Amino acid sequence: MAAVGSAVGLGNVWRFPFICYESGGGAFLIPYFVALFTAGIPLMILEFGLGHMTRASAPVAFRKVKPGFEWIGWMAILVGLFVMSYYGVVMGWCFNYLRFAFTLAWGDDTQKFFLENFLNVSGGIGDLGGVVPAVVAGLALCWLCVFLCIYKGVETVGKVVMFTVPLPVVILVVFLVRGVTLPGALEGLTFYLKPDFAKLADPKVWLRAYGQVFFSLSIGFGVMIAYASFLPKKSDIVNNAFITSLLDAGTSFLAGLCIFSTLGYLARATGAGVADVVKGGPGLAFITY
Repeated sequence: MAAVGSAVGLGNVWRFPFICYESGGGAFLIPYFVALFTAGIPLMILEFGLGHMTRASAPVAFRKVKPGFEWIGWMAILVGLFVMSYYGVVMGWCFNYLRFAFTLAWGDDTQKFFLENFLNVSGGIGDLGGVVPAVVAGLALCWLCVFLCIYKGVETVGKVVMFTVPLPVVILVVFLVRGVTLPGALEGLTFYLKPDFAKLADPKVWLRAYGQVFFSLSIGFGVMIAYASFLPKKSDIVNNAFITSLLDAGTSFLAGLCIFSTLGYLARATGAGVADVVKGGPGLAFITY
């Protein structure tokens, strides 16, 4: 459950649907599943096996494989630290938007509210701007939650994931049921899944598929090695890797159905084409959606 929770995240909800759309729609599933079965699942088995065999975190696991290889594990942990540095900020935004939701505080111009009223975005990377108290408070609340989830180690993590892993799937199903019942949903789903097999000849599409698999499954972060170190001695490593990887892929596809059914409705309501209302990245959750 913890491994699934690590794998399923922003890469599924924000990245996969739009990479799929830009890379041939339904045809993108071909390179995606090729990447999943030729790289994602085999490397997941490898990381699970390494953690299970060494019963250690990534740096110690690599040192046990060969003395002097410990730095590889530390590099993986640095990747995880880098990812968490911006995941934490995004979760801080979510806490604020949970508060805004009670009064629909974003109003009609959701883009202006998000970028100017809430984030107070500066003119560029050279202009640091000022501290935004609401964002700092949201970030502090996020890190407090992280601390409470892990301060007792695997004991608290195991209890937390029993709630935090199924909950997003339940919410996505609710969104899907609501989305497909809206007028225009079919246009959005057609836009998402219509195959364009000509794009399979583009090497960039295959690179995107492999990149999506690596990012979404948390491969190379050291996370899966650490989680697998807690597995019982007689655990079925291959089965665990397949379950984690396929649940991650299924969640990505489900998120795409939710998002594009809703965007189809938004397109019909505004009189625009689906392509004109499509926005990936943070804009999807905090502006478009």
